Amino acid sequence: MTSAQNAAFQAGSGVTPSTLLTAIASIVIVLAFVWVLWVTLGTFRAWQGGQVSIFDVVWSALRACIVLMVLGFYLR
Repeated sequence: MTSAQNAAFQAGSGVTPSTLLTAIASIVIVLAFVWVLWVTLGTFRAWQGGQVSIFDVVWSALRACIVLMVLGFYLR
């Protein structure tokens, strides 16, 4: 953005564009962490109930962590 666009954005919204981008990225990362915890705990509870094997627990946690790492790479 040009300096005029930056000034207009800041005047209209009250924050700088970089601050807004950081806030949006932070919210997305926090939601992704909550999703990883939800997937892992859900699979763990299914394992406790005898519905899935330990391999499924590990595989699901690993897949969720890989998605989190890819997302973190693109949001940095």
